[in-house]
Amino acid sequence: MVSAAIAATHTLTPFDPGFDINAVAAVAKSLPTHSWEYGTASEALLELHTPLFSVFGPAPFPVPFLPTFLAPSLAYAQEKIVLGKGANGLSDGAGAVGDPASLGVAAVMLGKTNSSFTTAAASEVTYMMDEAPRWPNGAISQRADVPELWADFMYMAPPFLAYYAGATDNATLLEAAYLQCGLQREVLLFGSNSSTPSPVGTSATNGLWHHIVGPQSAEPGLWSTGNGWAAMGMARVLATVLKAPVAHRAPWKAAATADLTAWIKEIIDGARNAPMDDGLLRNYLNDTTTAHGFGEISGSTILAAVAYRMAILAPEAFPASTYVAWADSMRLELGKNDAAGNPHVTADGVVTPAVNPLGWGDTAPWTTGSPEGNNFVVLLYAAWRDCIWSGVCRP
Repeated sequence: MVSAAIAATHTLTPFDPGFDINAVAAVAKSLPTHSWEYGTASEALLELHTPLFSVFGPAPFPVPFLPTFLAPSLAYAQEKIVLGKGANGLSDGAGAVGDPASLGVAAVMLGKTNSSFTTAAASEVTYMMDEAPRWPNGAISQRADVPELWADFMYMAPPFLAYYAGATDNATLLEAAYLQCGLQREVLLFGSNSSTPSPVGTSATNGLWHHIVGPQSAEPGLWSTGNGWAAMGMARVLATVLKAPVAHRAPWKAAATADLTAWIKEIIDGARNAPMDDGLLRNYLNDTTTAHGFGEISGSTILAAVAYRMAILAPEAFPASTYVAWADSMRLELGKNDAAGNPHVTADGVVTPAVNPLGWGDTAPWTTGSPEGNNFVVLLYAAWRDCIWSGVCRP
């Protein structure tokens, strides 16, 4: 359906979301300055411009030979990747394990035409699986110096591990990517060190993950962006499990599909039941009493994007009448003005208000352009467009 739709429309932005998506995408590409921002922008560009070959598309495997002049995502990533060693195998992670791995999918794709990227991607996998610190239950640390778990990690590392596994026909590694999601969830949702996943619906936070658990930067808040990182990361792993040929006959595929779907759903349901602020999810989803709970676009748009993706991947668990309608409400909000009369999307393509991209505890809404926020809006548009092309959503 996606390939036929592209052929029929001859454009990758055929639908009007209520704001200028091309301006938003141009700003999204220009704002990043850190490794995880480069990785997020690379993925957003892939899903927007090359939807056939993202894991949400119909033909992600085998990994295609794509020259950079045909793939804006790969041209962008090639400029941003800095080949190194260990935790910094694809970029300077500033002490993070997961952040450089956010460029891993692009590295695998670039490796089809330049073997140095293949070598770097393999080295990144080896570091994460064999050398990075681990939590007592086996969850891979987000930090390179001490075991510490961040919800953000879920978007950076497990999707890369899964994609690399799909690209190399490594069923063991693909299963490990799925199992990592469960191990991270156990700590960040339940505060447990168990290696056995706790049942869905039994958390004290209505399915919403804490942001950071560990000795350096512990942050127990129910951060909307962190929950978005986790949910979309698991959606990418799920899409890979569903589409990688190596998983087709895997004895664990059914369990992985059911678990990942349920773990994503509990986050989205927790967000759907959270109190909103002026049509947007709050920076801290349950905070209605302090300045930390302002409505903002970063968490709102990535969680809405997850809802669109899951309405396609798991329509029985995510019926469009509920989940697409919820995502639509936030997409349409972006085309309006905020309570002060300012447009959520400026004429220049800056999306506001966002959480401070480098300070989740900042109570002042960020209005000069968030690398994460603008790229999440690109992910939102790509998910909505693909949902329309699939026949699940409406323009």
